[in-house]
Amino acid sequence: MTFDDYQKLAITTDTFGGKSQPITSPAFISKLLGLVGECGEVAEKFKKIYRDNQSNLDAGQLKDIEKELGDVLWYLQAMCNYLGLSLEEVAQLNLDKVLDRKARGASHGSGDNR
Repeated sequence: MTFDDYQKLAITTDTFGGKSQPITSPAFISKLLGLVGECGEVAEKFKKIYRDNQSNLDAGQLKDIEKELGDVLWYLQAMCNYLGLSLEEVAQLNLDKVLDRKARGASHGSGDNR
């Protein structure tokens, strides 16, 4: 499965119909907040692992994190769809960026354009 295949199928589950949306629409805002919320849920899972399990990750916790990361991916594809972006192209652009940084020895530091 490609990212584009995933995006085409996943957006069919959008309760707002999966069509392009302005950034001020309730549909877009719900996806933005959903993405932030799901990222928070991933962080929360790790917090509890550090707090309650002495940083030991078991198979059940790993499966829970995998599910939450899937939710992050769903919200990401929905936002891409609303903005008219291809998830595949977003992924490729990011890969090109980080590989270029690695090749130039610029992986450390700060700033978007290092």
